[in-house]
Amino acid sequence: MDETLGTALRRWRDRLSPLDVGRPSRPGRRAAGLRREELAELAGLSVDYVVRLEQGRATSPSAQVVASLARALQLEPVERDYAYRLAGLLPPQEGTISTHVPAGVQRMLARLGEFPVGVFSADWTLLSWTPSWSVLMGDPSARTHVERNLVRAVFTPGPSTLAAWPVLQEGDALKPALVADLRTALVGYPGDRALVGLVGELRSTSAEFTRLWDEGAVGRHISARKTIVHPQVGEVRCDCDVLTVPGCDIRLVVYTVAAGSADAEKLEFLRVTNGVRAGGSPPAGPGLFSTP
Repeated sequence: MDETLGTALRRWRDRLSPLDVGRPSRPGRRAAGLRREELAELAGLSVDYVVRLEQGRATSPSAQVVASLARALQLEPVERDYAYRLAGLLPPQEGTISTHVPAGVQRMLARLGEFPVGVFSADWTLLSWTPSWSVLMGDPSARTHVERNLVRAVFTPGPSTLAAWPVLQEGDALKPALVADLRTALVGYPGDRALVGLVGELRSTSAEFTRLWDEGAVGRHISARKTIVHPQVGEVRCDCDVLTVPGCDIRLVVYTVAAGSADAEKLEFLRVTNGVRAGGSPPAGPGLFSTP
């Protein structure tokens, strides 16, 4: 009998160690892999929906749901494509921007949980983030996929922006670098309709974006000194570094503060008061990564 999406999800869930997603594996734990509740939290879905998927009572998940499950289950690209086909969907086509976060990257980030880290796709849409990112920048989980795009948030700010708190950057290199990054992405992914639409939208809504685009802005968004104005602790000055994962154009945006500094004390205060342990995972509730 052919495998169903539900049986595949259970198999993938059973093989994933809690440690791989930043959760402690306590003595007496009955589930060898992830519990349904844990998978639901990691994928940003309800437990009931995960149960219905596994039992075959929900048979038409959206592409966004399958993508979230694939990230939460740390599937390899070929497994992700298999999940799409089991759901009756076409896998992401070549020439389009990947939203898949490789399993190795997720395991690495599980051990960097004390740092505020955001994971972005090549068009600068936020895909995943650590709990420390949420406590520093504001929880992005209420933002839509559209609102999680950094370039859109920078050039067309509104009431629903990527960061809940103001982010100030030293110098004026961010905007030209983001425009240059989008130009590079458009060369690499000319068939990505969402990317083409994003560029067209920004050219029609932002005179500044249009000017930089027409000037052929060059550069890359690599590192910067930023200040987050947080309502609980005031200004937190951070170094922001951008790391690109070869082969998939996933970007890791990592915020760090000097050890023993006043900024480090502020960040630790935010982690403690929001229930984020030193290892990066909260005592209960969401797992290490939140996903759309």
